[in-house]
Amino acid sequence: MSVTAQLDSLLSKLSFEADFRFRVEQDWDSRKSDGSFREDRTRLRYRVRAGVNYTGKWYKVGFRIRTGNPRKQQDPQLTLGDGVQEFGTLPIGFEKAYFQGSWETFSFWLGKNTFPYSKNNELFWSDNVYPEGVFLQKEFDINTSVIDYFSVKGGHYIIATTNQSFDEDSYFQGFQVSTTLLKGRLTLFPSLYLFKNIPNIPDGNDTFLLDYTIAHIGTKFKVVDKAPLYIELDYYENLQDYSSNDSIPKNRRGQKSGFVLGLKYGKLSKKGDWAYGATYANLQQYSIVDFLAQNDWARWDYSSAGSPDGRLTNYNGVELVAGHKIGEKITLKVKYYVVEQLIPLGIAKENGSRIRFDIDVKF
Repeated sequence: MSVTAQLDSLLSKLSFEADFRFRVEQDWDSRKSDGSFREDRTRLRYRVRAGVNYTGKWYKVGFRIRTGNPRKQQDPQLTLGDGVQEFGTLPIGFEKAYFQGSWETFSFWLGKNTFPYSKNNELFWSDNVYPEGVFLQKEFDINTSVIDYFSVKGGHYIIATTNQSFDEDSYFQGFQVSTTLLKGRLTLFPSLYLFKNIPNIPDGNDTFLLDYTIAHIGTKFKVVDKAPLYIELDYYENLQDYSSNDSIPKNRRGQKSGFVLGLKYGKLSKKGDWAYGATYANLQQYSIVDFLAQNDWARWDYSSAGSPDGRLTNYNGVELVAGHKIGEKITLKVKYYVVEQLIPLGIAKENGSRIRFDIDVKF
């Protein structure tokens, strides 16, 4: 085979991806736990990502880089003028680096990759958080009059290694059964997530470790067969008993449940499409792991404890979304949030309001 032919063969197996986001964000009415208010804030933000994938007969290898604070896994966006004054260089890191394979109905991946379990939103796990570990999946093509599809997923992921035995690591294990029924109108994905040795504060400033055993029932239902109208429901229950945990205040030891209800209409698949959504969330403090979930809904974080990560649990609130695809590669979105704390950490409940305007461009 000639050099040209070899090069053509190599290029045919490579695929490239890249995208750019620009965001305008306004926050207001954000009360702190001491009763005072944060200053209203306007930010201009952006994100850049780029990746390469190589596809073989039964396997795939890939990586992707992105902008973002390397200590802030939930948020790849950078704020104009924040930390890179005088037009300095930008922080960039790898968010994905993986090897995956598949044979008929069995698949796996190793390394750092996209969260592999079905979900309706980012309220349990942020789209910007990429777990590191081992993932396995087995699919079953049932195709009966009721059940269309069935799969079983499982994996082990290391959050922070101690360089000792595996049981000493900070890690989580995920197990999920996913199925579609009624010709695709109903999707169910019950899951169990086991979190071990999780710090109460991320980034090395923790004061105690915590285990979570989170049972999740997720579902999505297409209301009208010929219209893109969906109802989404998620319920979370942490089965751990914290009643004798002296590190947790008594009024928060039982705060282990959460639910999310969403109504979505439309999709953004081609030029001219519109999509709308409304989501209500009520997540008690230990119903999920806060610094692995989204940090979009409010300005609550661990900055007072030396960590830039968000702490979005112990709240109820609403998200309203509208999106429009103005080109094959360009999408506009506006998101509005109103949030209030469930149990105050101080003398007052924290709250906040936020609006965002995003333009996303794919290449």
